[in-house]
Amino acid sequence: MHNQNSKPTPKMFRGKPVVRMHAMAKPIGPVCNLDCDYCYYLSKEELLSTGSSWRMSDEVLERFIQQYIEGQNYKEVIFSWQGGEPTLLGLDFFRKVIELEKKYAPPWMRCENDLQTNGTLLDDEWCEFLKENDFLVGLSIDGPRELHDHYRKDKSGGGSFDKVFNASKLLRKHSVKFATLSCVSRITGQHPLEVYRFLRDDVGSKRMQFIPIVEPKIFRDTAPQYWPDHLMPEMNDPRARPGHPESVAADWCVDPEDYGDFLIKIFDEWITVDLGRIYVHFFDAAVEQWMGRISPLCVFGPICGKGVVIEHDGDVYACDHYVYPEYRLGNILDAPIDSMVLSKRQEQFGYAKDLTLPGQCRRCKYLFACAGECPKNRFIRTPEGEPGLNYLCSGLKRYFAHIDPYIQRIVRDMGYEPVEEVTR
Repeated sequence: MHNQNSKPTPKMFRGKPVVRMHAMAKPIGPVCNLDCDYCYYLSKEELLSTGSSWRMSDEVLERFIQQYIEGQNYKEVIFSWQGGEPTLLGLDFFRKVIELEKKYAPPWMRCENDLQTNGTLLDDEWCEFLKENDFLVGLSIDGPRELHDHYRKDKSGGGSFDKVFNASKLLRKHSVKFATLSCVSRITGQHPLEVYRFLRDDVGSKRMQFIPIVEPKIFRDTAPQYWPDHLMPEMNDPRARPGHPESVAADWCVDPEDYGDFLIKIFDEWITVDLGRIYVHFFDAAVEQWMGRISPLCVFGPICGKGVVIEHDGDVYACDHYVYPEYRLGNILDAPIDSMVLSKRQEQFGYAKDLTLPGQCRRCKYLFACAGECPKNRFIRTPEGEPGLNYLCSGLKRYFAHIDPYIQRIVRDMGYEPVEEVTR
């Protein structure tokens, strides 16, 4: 039996144990030129408002890049730029980013950049820059027009599809590395193959991420794990599904059962037609997990905490989905970012993912694959009334059961003995 709690041998580089971390930079905070109904970050404009500019200052930018590089000792450092919509900052901001990375990175270190964007502001000049500097672009697109435009609207209430689809053409024209990020909502969750085939055949995506849209109704001002007990329904309660007038979940959240079906139907198409040709982050990660390795996806890892967020003003938070005052770690103008990432407080935050698992999860055959998924989604109760069950549990469990024999066969073909069950 594979033991997830066994400590691996520390990775070494240049004769020292590797120190790595990941920060998602929000250099324009929550400011965006779109007004997507389901966005979990737009509300931060009110929650974090200090009355100052949302643009990251030159001082904060340089301090961040310097600290981020000096706080790690591996051959590569990955900078992730998100928002809001980071392209609102303009090309000169990102030219400055490249200059600072070159200034502070030692000769043996490579700086890599990824940019998550809605694509609406991309043009030839942007794409030339992204190609020249080898950016990996994440393009947010939810599917064909009628599905994408249902929730992804601009400030005037119009759809954003045309501009986003055009961005995909520009990225291909300039041979920019890109992946698609598609939000699985209550609407798109009911159209899995329509979404997948559109991304594959029309957008030309070779790398796909499918992110479940899950938020309790009170997410705008109530931090995860601070939910009132009386708002946590049991798993089989109708209030644990979207659409019920007293549902705990926002109306646009994907239904847990639909989410399971969504992943299953796409998996069946992928393994039959696209295995080895299309990278789907959940499916490739499953191969790693069934090999007994730690998932490369944080939501399925046994602990979290190494991926923090740095806001436009230098404030650092425990996670992208925990940007609330309760989870603020400090500011890089007061202390180096590695001291926050590696702090006792952040360590406790990371291990809480495992320590707070309900008994139903600990007894589950697929604990090794799921690890309770993201803690920010654990706002329902088990049928026995124990809190901390993941909203997506029922759908995820069906998905893991469905892919199990296929992934076991893949792993055996690779010469490994697959993990079958880990409970604790």
